[in-house]
Amino acid sequence: MRIPVTGRASRLRRLLAAAAMFFAVWATTTGAVPLDVYGRPATLPALSVTTLAARYMANRRAIEGALHTARRVHDKDRIRAFSAFLRPGRTFLFFDPRSSGRAIEVIGDITAAQRVVVLVPGADTTLTTFDTRGEKPYSTPGGGARALYEQARQINPRARLAVVAWLGYRPPATVSAGAVTDERADIGATALRTFVGAVRRVNPAARTTLMCHSYGSVVCGEAARGLPISEIAAFGSPGMSAPSDAALGTRARIWAGRGSGDWTRLIPHMQVLGMGHGVDPVSRAFGARVFDAGRAGHSDYLRPGSLSLRNLALIALGLDAEVTRAGQRLHYG
Repeated sequence: MRIPVTGRASRLRRLLAAAAMFFAVWATTTGAVPLDVYGRPATLPALSVTTLAARYMANRRAIEGALHTARRVHDKDRIRAFSAFLRPGRTFLFFDPRSSGRAIEVIGDITAAQRVVVLVPGADTTLTTFDTRGEKPYSTPGGGARALYEQARQINPRARLAVVAWLGYRPPATVSAGAVTDERADIGATALRTFVGAVRRVNPAARTTLMCHSYGSVVCGEAARGLPISEIAAFGSPGMSAPSDAALGTRARIWAGRGSGDWTRLIPHMQVLGMGHGVDPVSRAFGARVFDAGRAGHSDYLRPGSLSLRNLALIALGLDAEVTRAGQRLHYG
């Protein structure tokens, strides 16, 4: 026989259930997300030729403040990162130390450049890996942008080029559900479109190229439609969330490359129930121009002295005829 539950007992049971649920949520979240002690980003004027110097200065002051906080809370990784950001000659258009952080650095003169390259990084990129990642500084936004800039200057010392290290979104972790969905890419694409529009206002005559590594190529694929850009180069890409280059909805030339040592060649290139990023950009079916990336591993595309870096620099300079295409003889490691 079923024993009836009184109103008081029913209310008590619901209260206990709610308390148990609250405790479970508290227990699983306490300590998992530390209190963010870093302040909001600086209030910046709209990006223009006349405000560029002010933005650089405001962000430098913001980095100095964040470094002070990092020292106060003994955050060794950020002490190292922010100290490097403050080295003479470094210029940041944006800086946000909250959470995993965002930063946008410019190498070269963006106002006088004939060509502007925006380097969009992939998964596992944070403020603390903006310049260093193990023994491969060129695998980071800052280190990679500098390597690309120097390679381009070696090819053409008179080139008027600016390279932007664009950590303007929060990439997912490589081993996470976020890495196999477009959610972070959608958010990043909106920010990237806004940034490219701002660059256009600063220097409307410049040709803009997006260079997109790994999950960053998903961001570029989502942002491409109708964007005023000349080229997109995707490398180490898991897919661009499009069945073909034509489906990206852009007049930009699409380049793609993958090194023989890159593990992304082993992943399934498909989209099922919102998971995955679609057709492989280096496949014949996609239709991109495929450049030779040599023996590059997933983190090696911007390694100084590599075939992949030289080809990316040639694309950045608009020297398409000199780019080594896939299937041609390798001259680099």
